[in-house]
Amino acid sequence: MDGLNHRAAALSVWGAAPDRHAVGAAVARWKADDLETAIVGNKGCAAAMRSLSEWQTHPQGLAVTREPLIDARATDDLAQPVSAATCDRPLHGVRVLDLTRVLAGPVATRFLAGLGADVLRIDPPTWDEPGVVPDVTLGKRCARLDLRDAEDRARLIELLSRADILVHGYRPDALENLGLGTGLRRETRPGLVDVSLNAYGWTGPWRHRRGFDSLVQMSVGIADAGMRALGRDRPTPLPAQALDHATGYLLAAAAVRGLRERLETGRGFEGRISLARVAELLASAPIAETAGNLGAAGEADWSDTNEATDFGIARRLRSPLLIGTAPLQWDRPASRLGSAAPMW
Repeated sequence: MDGLNHRAAALSVWGAAPDRHAVGAAVARWKADDLETAIVGNKGCAAAMRSLSEWQTHPQGLAVTREPLIDARATDDLAQPVSAATCDRPLHGVRVLDLTRVLAGPVATRFLAGLGADVLRIDPPTWDEPGVVPDVTLGKRCARLDLRDAEDRARLIELLSRADILVHGYRPDALENLGLGTGLRRETRPGLVDVSLNAYGWTGPWRHRRGFDSLVQMSVGIADAGMRALGRDRPTPLPAQALDHATGYLLAAAAVRGLRERLETGRGFEGRISLARVAELLASAPIAETAGNLGAAGEADWSDTNEATDFGIARRLRSPLLIGTAPLQWDRPASRLGSAAPMW
């Protein structure tokens, strides 16, 4: 798993045993920026905590500030429109190929499934997301393919040829290195709505850097601002991976926008979003002096029926969202990764 690889990369740089006190002593000998650079250079993930003002003058912060929140553009390739939608299921008949993992991308594709889309999630052979799979696989079928294997890669290309929307969260050069670059995707599926996510933005020196919600909040100043606002002595990011969730809904919005434009013009669509750019949007919001307490869920907040998931019987909170008069509703219960065949 990626987490174990990142842990090994960091321990290798520190030269320390996997022990809290040994790691603490090793880290104390480094300057934060130097340690961050060393771990990233060792193919690991790390982020030094910066303030909002430090990020605004950082080369990557300057680059991200100049990027649009959603970098959206029509492509020249044409496709036949999808026409099976209904008022109650506005994405009925739309096929979504999901190449995302924790957490923003799966939130986006879960939303699309709630509007009626047929979502097929593809994971590597051994990948797992303990703790979040029962939440983010709602409404989806989940299969496995090894994109480094020629036969599996050919299978993915066949799936792509019949997809309407592709959502992926690989670093900008990763699909290119797997032989699945932009040109091949557009040639394989003319009119594809291609929506992608990365951590630190699509321009600037960190555009290829690995990252995720917690690290980006450290880098851009949110964790520092939270620490100062609450008078704490340690980094305090937004709760509940709020950056991931905010980005996920923007990814879904980009996908729906792209589909709408394809319906109107027949043209394909590319949309790009980064956690760092969404973090800047969240950081620009005013900070409330007092935080309201969320009340406990009442009976009316829960769904009317139980869900027979792969993990047992579950009862979910109702979605607070409506699209027009159409509520979000999911046709499939949550399932284990790799529980379905890679086929439409």
